Amino acid sequence: MSTQGDGTRAVRAGLPEPQQNEPTLPGPVFAAHFHLSGEPTGPYTYGRDGNPTWTRLEQAIGELEAPGEDVETTVFASGMAAISAVLFSQARSGDAVVLPGDGYQALPLLREQLEAYGVEVRTAPTGGDAQLAVLEGAKLLWLETPSNPGLDVCDVRRLVEAAHAGGTLVAVDNTLATPLGQRPLELGADFSVASDTKGMTGHGDLLLGHVTCRDPELTAGVRRWRKIAGAIPGPMEAWLAHRSLATLELRIDRQCANALALAEVLAKHQAVSGLRYPGLPTDASYANASRQMRRFGSVVSFVLADRGTAERFLAALRLVEDATSFGGVRSTAERRGRWGGDAVPEGFIRFSVGAENAADLVADVEQALATATAGS
Repeated sequence: MSTQGDGTRAVRAGLPEPQQNEPTLPGPVFAAHFHLSGEPTGPYTYGRDGNPTWTRLEQAIGELEAPGEDVETTVFASGMAAISAVLFSQARSGDAVVLPGDGYQALPLLREQLEAYGVEVRTAPTGGDAQLAVLEGAKLLWLETPSNPGLDVCDVRRLVEAAHAGGTLVAVDNTLATPLGQRPLELGADFSVASDTKGMTGHGDLLLGHVTCRDPELTAGVRRWRKIAGAIPGPMEAWLAHRSLATLELRIDRQCANALALAEVLAKHQAVSGLRYPGLPTDASYANASRQMRRFGSVVSFVLADRGTAERFLAALRLVEDATSFGGVRSTAERRGRWGGDAVPEGFIRFSVGAENAADLVADVEQALATATAGS
């Protein structure tokens, strides 16, 4: 395993060997096809199969996912494309898969499609390692930890051990943690999956996803699905993502520190209930998170009295954008119930903490809470 620090690795990951008079990070390669005489051999033949810009990004992400180890990463046009590639490359009619019942909002759509293909889908909550109870005989176990938006954390090692004992593959959606917060492959998972739209690229301007595996056969299945579905990233997006990785540690450390500072303030506020942040020692997930996470993420969730209070709070914020998604350098927040797909109270707030100065951010939240609860 590499002994370099996360920041050094993020800055250097995926860069080619220095070449005289060449840029440190070569620009994006725009090509639908490549020169190809004779037999179709070599890494680059057609633009849906491979691209040098993807290759550099895939190498970079692999170095962050499993430093010093032999892994393969496949990049996709979005996080959902990456998730779909794992599920649909592995599950066949008659198989069973286990999904979290409290995971990402689009998982029910995947459930419908899997069931339409004859795949049995079982669900259980993330908290309390409840998926163990429905694991027997499954082809694939899908974990999302911390869960989105509830921020529960499961014991990945425990679930992996039980799954592998029964011949079940394990995939972990690591979007919220990023590889700097948690490394699923080191915890024993077969697939580490993420929406790189979020914290990995961190600026709210790209849609990307990735899957990283140790097993070349699993990677081959994922890449075959990418080729069939055509869910490929553009070279410009891939290049921008690679450039953004250089600031990953800087961004994540600032955002995690801000998230903890905000959670500590919210914990004392009388208008706030149901506060969740895995890095808060009083949080129900703190023990699990402390064992398997190195950073606790930038998302805080909490509940205000009702829909009206939540909407007044969001409207009163000045430094925080009312927007979906998370992991960006600019703080965002939303009333998650407006989408209708999450089992959360009407006043539930998912708050993605950015890289602003902590004092300014806390002050903005405090004034917004005061405005939202005035007269109540």
